Amino acid sequence: MFTDIDKMMRRHSNLSKLTMAFFYAIAVSIALNFFWTPGKIYSSGITGAAQVIASITEKSPIPITTPILYFGLNIPLFILAWFKIGHHFTFFTFVAVLLSTIMMHLMPSIHITFDPIVCAIFGGLINGFGTGMALKNDISTGGLDIIGIVLRKKTGRSMGTINIFFNLIIIAAAGFVFGWVHALYSAIGIFINGQVIDMVYTSHQKLQVMIVTNQPKLVVNEIQRSMRRGITIVHDAEGAFKHEEKTILFTIISRYEMHDLEDAMRASDPYAFVSITESFKILGHFYEPKVE
Repeated sequence: MFTDIDKMMRRHSNLSKLTMAFFYAIAVSIALNFFWTPGKIYSSGITGAAQVIASITEKSPIPITTPILYFGLNIPLFILAWFKIGHHFTFFTFVAVLLSTIMMHLMPSIHITFDPIVCAIFGGLINGFGTGMALKNDISTGGLDIIGIVLRKKTGRSMGTINIFFNLIIIAAAGFVFGWVHALYSAIGIFINGQVIDMVYTSHQKLQVMIVTNQPKLVVNEIQRSMRRGITIVHDAEGAFKHEEKTILFTIISRYEMHDLEDAMRASDPYAFVSITESFKILGHFYEPKVE
């Protein structure tokens, strides 16, 4: 049974996700109608695939627009997300994709510039920021985000890296059909898009933490109280300067938990020595909150 506070928090979380879904819809619509389409730049993921197909069918008897293709290509991925990720997650993904489809239609096409380099850079920046913010709030923008989340659980690779890998197919398709110059500009935009996603969506980035302390029980209790993290304890360490007995603690956290770690250290042992390094890959069990 949910308490009134739990229900209020869930309503607030759902409202926040709906707001972020609308924010992404605006971001991708601006990127598409202001920059990608005027500059003949192809986006990443399903949006880029929809652009390529729309360009191919543009002169056919029944042309299909990019927004319609974007929604249609996401349908099988909704099914994948429903079974592999979670129903709650899939619902908000559907909302984000639906809002994006509507906004792509409604957003006027304003030709700020036709320079393909400028269009690639600003399109990638705007879309990458919108996508990263959506992922940070536990909703997907559809397309490769869903595939990326599923594969990230299997491989531990970053969302941006997975995104760039799959987009090589889109770059190749754009090159063969529309010329390698625009494929190159599209590659620049896709790379920027992936980098911005990784800058904004940091929860998948893992950090190795080494703590040298003479208050190990306090530190362990405080970290495990504020974060669900396992800790390895190495006893009988000795400081070379004063030859004091120390204890070394090792743990792995996500970059998103950095602030929680700093608060835990200030509360338990503000004089401890803490070293934090980026961890490229984790083998073994690393707890990640379940996406519902």
